[in-house]
Amino acid sequence: MSNQPALNIHALDTCWPNFSNAIEAFISRLGLSHLQLTCDHAALRVNDTDTASRLADEFATRGRIISNNIINGRPILIIKLNKPLMLGQQAVDCVELPFPGDKHYPQQGWEHVELVLPVAAVDCDALGHALTEQVPDIAQVLSGHTEINVKLSSPRGEHERLPNPTIAFKHRGLCVKIHAHSIETVIASEQGC
Repeated sequence: MSNQPALNIHALDTCWPNFSNAIEAFISRLGLSHLQLTCDHAALRVNDTDTASRLADEFATRGRIISNNIINGRPILIIKLNKPLMLGQQAVDCVELPFPGDKHYPQQGWEHVELVLPVAAVDCDALGHALTEQVPDIAQVLSGHTEINVKLSSPRGEHERLPNPTIAFKHRGLCVKIHAHSIETVIASEQGC
């Protein structure tokens, strides 16, 4: 039995200010603040299906599910909020709620935000090149010469037609992901199937 308190929407509301302040500081440390990238969604991590189902029901009172897709073998919901979360002065319109997979997270709750770098990148190399052109100092981070971990991926939903390569920067429990298209644009690409 876990000694973590139950995760619910009230607990997430309480944690958001500290999480968002830490994320803003991490974005600044990465040298991305001046780009004023759109934060299209914030993502949660949960360890059990009951918690994920309960959170889905609770978030349904604050918005609507705009995507329920299978990605890497598990359901991931995208909820468009009626009232956005605020990351500094920026509105964050969507929440990503992945149902648990094989990984157990040491802490449930807010896990990362995703920022949109609007470029025509179809793979991680092109996205990294575009990012380095705008933020030359990030080349050192991308090369693995700092304590910030970098992960490149190209997750795809069952019906997505739009490639959306992703670069994740992780450090001390915080994660900021950069991708080329907003989550709502990717979801719209599913409609073309």
